[in-house]
Amino acid sequence: MNVLSASTHPAQSRANSSTAAAAVAEPAWTAPLGAGRSRLGGVAFACWCLAIGTAAAHAQTPSAEAGAVTPAPTTVAAQGADAVAAKPASGIESTLHEVEIRSSAWSLEQSALASPVQVLEGEALEARRSATLGETLASEPGVQSTHFGAGASRPVIRGMDGPRVQVLSGGSAVQDASNVSPDHAVMADSMLAEQIEVLRGPSALLYGGAVGGVVNVLDGKIPTAVPENGVQGSAQARYSSADRGKTGAFALTGGQGPLVVHVEGMGRNAQEYRVGRGWDGGSRVGGSYSKGETGSVGLSWVGSEGYLGLAYTRQEARYGLPGHEHVDCHAHGDHLHCHDDHDHDHDHGEGADIPTVDMRSNRWDLRGAWRNPVAGIAAVRLTASKTRYGHEELDEGEVATKFRNRAHDLRLEVEHQPIPGLAGLSGVFGVQSAQRRFSTEGEEATVQPTDTRSWGMFWLERYQVGDWTLQGALRHDRQRIRALETGEEREHSGSSASLGTVWRFQPGWQASLSYTHASRMPTAEELFSDGVHLATNAYERGNSQLGRENSRAWDLGLRKTAGDTTWGVSLYRHQVDGYIYGRTLDVHDGFQLLEYSQADARFTGLEAEMRHRFNANWALRLWGDAVRAERSDGTRLPRIPPARLGAQLQASWQDWKGNVEWVQAARQSRVAPLESPTPGYGLLHAGISYTLRTPQGQPLELFVQGRNLTNRLAYAHTSFIKDAAPLMGRNITLGVKMDF
Repeated sequence: MNVLSASTHPAQSRANSSTAAAAVAEPAWTAPLGAGRSRLGGVAFACWCLAIGTAAAHAQTPSAEAGAVTPAPTTVAAQGADAVAAKPASGIESTLHEVEIRSSAWSLEQSALASPVQVLEGEALEARRSATLGETLASEPGVQSTHFGAGASRPVIRGMDGPRVQVLSGGSAVQDASNVSPDHAVMADSMLAEQIEVLRGPSALLYGGAVGGVVNVLDGKIPTAVPENGVQGSAQARYSSADRGKTGAFALTGGQGPLVVHVEGMGRNAQEYRVGRGWDGGSRVGGSYSKGETGSVGLSWVGSEGYLGLAYTRQEARYGLPGHEHVDCHAHGDHLHCHDDHDHDHDHGEGADIPTVDMRSNRWDLRGAWRNPVAGIAAVRLTASKTRYGHEELDEGEVATKFRNRAHDLRLEVEHQPIPGLAGLSGVFGVQSAQRRFSTEGEEATVQPTDTRSWGMFWLERYQVGDWTLQGALRHDRQRIRALETGEEREHSGSSASLGTVWRFQPGWQASLSYTHASRMPTAEELFSDGVHLATNAYERGNSQLGRENSRAWDLGLRKTAGDTTWGVSLYRHQVDGYIYGRTLDVHDGFQLLEYSQADARFTGLEAEMRHRFNANWALRLWGDAVRAERSDGTRLPRIPPARLGAQLQASWQDWKGNVEWVQAARQSRVAPLESPTPGYGLLHAGISYTLRTPQGQPLELFVQGRNLTNRLAYAHTSFIKDAAPLMGRNITLGVKMDF
């Protein structure tokens, strides 16, 4: 698990090596979840077992030419200061190699961007892969997780979450319901990702009102290049002890002439997970089980001037919702009127008195690029997606609420060549359109059916002269939301702008400064919610009079990117006018009355990372982050992440790699009204891996990862259900991975 290893070229990596998936025919939209899952899971696990068995049969002694590389399950590039390091013939690298950022308008390297960026790829991504996207990114500086048990977890960036953090799959919105509520899973599986990028500043304006940032999960389901040997793939399997979890995944890409086919599949089955010692709720979190399968097939035409591809993806998931209490509550003004429902017993366990989510998604993706189509145009890029998503929340086996989302998304980008007379000026402009029809049905439906239509235009430019790089971005958005039952409509529009600069004042050193003014329109849920939400133990009440959010963000950075010691620090401040949040009006036995409200707010924080190479076999990495968030009157905002510090020792020797890491989270006592403080914690992690080689020189990696080795009881302050679902206790993961 080399944290600092880089792919040879992102375009080749994206086309060739992904993890996992199997293609299946699209079942009827009304089919129950279980009807298709066993077939899909069987295909995924059968192919996984076949690939692993083949790898084991051909494995032999280590290759003498296999060079040692840096280990450790950490970020490849926390906040842009620590770029990905190049691998020498053996040992830990002493220089830094830039990772190409595919989500930026120009596929730039990290050091060329004025705002911090994080990239997780290669062996670093392998080491961090978790069941959810939020947990995969939770150890990145400035990024934490909403942690809603084991089945649902979304990234929290600099204290912001929900619709302020846009999650993309290959550049298109995931179009699920994860931004509606933290109990809804993100339909972008980290097990299938080749690279995960976190963007802010000018590049984030490509994707709309992402005030907090953009998380782009890049996959290989639509190939962009023909494999060198005609066929290539990968397979892996994992077993985790704390949840008795089994995960298998594979990917296969093959080409004949200009046509390239990609097939991938993933299957996961995990039981209720163990927590650290001393929890009053027992040894395991009731309802924290999760199951999921994903299958995808893609076909591309690849030519010398570009590519055009289409892919179909089917995802299914079933997971429990911990922390639910059967309390019958209704709202009277700003107060709750409640009584306990004593007809329910509270036996934990799958299939017992624990609410469950049955989820499925059918998605089509179309992607293409045409290089140098006419004079003056460097490239034209198209991304489009169409999604049919649905899930049911079941209580005691009966459907309590149905969620449906039918959506499509279309983006067209045009990149122009450097303008004559201004050789350093290059840019991208484009348009975006999206439609989303969302509805909830049932006894606990919180939102009436709505139709949301949005349009956007964007323009980004970059100018480089000498040691200076200037970046600017403009975007304008319009949105119309119509409540289908009442006919009520709300229209909003907003403009965003960003300007940034990078100054390389001497070799290996650079300073950056960026300013962003961004607008975000309220979502249908923030406007029209009105009812009990089973999963979050809350009565949620919308506000149809909400206006748009306007944020002003400053980001100042200093980085050292060359030599045995590299480091970076970033300071930021976000001033948000009309910040929309769920204000807690009343609480009864953990059940909350939430009303969407607006108030001016400010976010102030820092992120820092340092890496020192002692010699060819040893390196040390230190990192930390902190954020404070409060309203303009000094009242704290809810669920803001605590400050953290981390230290990691990395080692490598020939085909062995290892690491030991300590992460310390501070106590969060700066809490909102009616919110409880969360104690701090320290977690010890470690990992070791060994790489074998087949007679054909293919790598077969065996690895062991240990998380929370001291079995510490820890709580995530960012979670709605922190007391009912602590973090996972001691967990040992055994795994094997092969590329072929």
